[in-house]
Amino acid sequence: MSDTHHIAVLMGGWANEREVSLMSGHGVADALESKGHRVTQIDMGRDVAARIAEAAPDVVFNALHGVPGEDGTVQGMLELMGIPYTHSGVATSVIAIDKQLTKQALIPHGIPMPGGRIVKSEELFERDPLPRPYVLKPVNEGSSVGVAIVTEDSNVGNPIARDAAGPWQEFPELLAEPFIKGRELTTAVIDGPDGPKALGVTELIIDNGFYDFEHKYTEGRTQHVCPAQIPPAIAALCEDYAIRAHKLLGCHGTSRTDFRWDDEAGEEGLFVLETNTQPGMTPLSLVPEQAKHAGIDYPDLCEMIVREALRVHAANGGADG
Repeated sequence: MSDTHHIAVLMGGWANEREVSLMSGHGVADALESKGHRVTQIDMGRDVAARIAEAAPDVVFNALHGVPGEDGTVQGMLELMGIPYTHSGVATSVIAIDKQLTKQALIPHGIPMPGGRIVKSEELFERDPLPRPYVLKPVNEGSSVGVAIVTEDSNVGNPIARDAAGPWQEFPELLAEPFIKGRELTTAVIDGPDGPKALGVTELIIDNGFYDFEHKYTEGRTQHVCPAQIPPAIAALCEDYAIRAHKLLGCHGTSRTDFRWDDEAGEEGLFVLETNTQPGMTPLSLVPEQAKHAGIDYPDLCEMIVREALRVHAANGGADG
């Protein structure tokens, strides 16, 4: 970026991922200041529109995670205000945060994702929606918030007991998917002058359980192997699927696509779980780690995301789309 800007970094909010968002936002703010930009940090409250209007930034760096910062709500507000913002636009955000809508957008284009269906939580107390083992997750939460794996020897009962601890206590509807055994992989995509580029593949090896919210954000609970020690054909397929998902969903700036790979099944065992339109930017986050391995340091990564926001805004005649 040849000149400097006044950048408002929007963070915090009231979603389950508030603390993660604050870590991302503070890191981004420090990085952008180190590059000479003027930065205003905004911890989002209900008065967010007034605070952004008062700050009058050139561009907003959206470091929010979860609802309402990642689901199109904040994006729509910023478009009404006519302010450029980072990451994906309204339509993309609405689709990508909804796991069922994401399937409808990607599967018809040949991107493999687990099957499954939406179930009322009340139904779970009568019968299993799928053969065990299966996964239950909220339709529109990120960072593995509210994910449960139901196995034959789960301590939740069979069928699930009404008083058992789990996401069915918090969410009236859940997405049920078959459990895919195997390895956890992820690929970040960054937009640049030549279009979207995959930054590599990381394997996530956890100490026990699965890659849930605690494992994602507690140091020492998950080992990041970057680059992943996997066959070149699987790495290439991860990068291909991640770029295609980024394009099909209409992502901007950066995205991260998560996979499960049953290594006993080869290429047929690779499945996309979701595409995250606003990946974390904390010290433990995967996008900065992959960018560093690709030769892009953290401040430059933040600037690249801002640069793309300004490009998209200008290309759309002042609307981010």
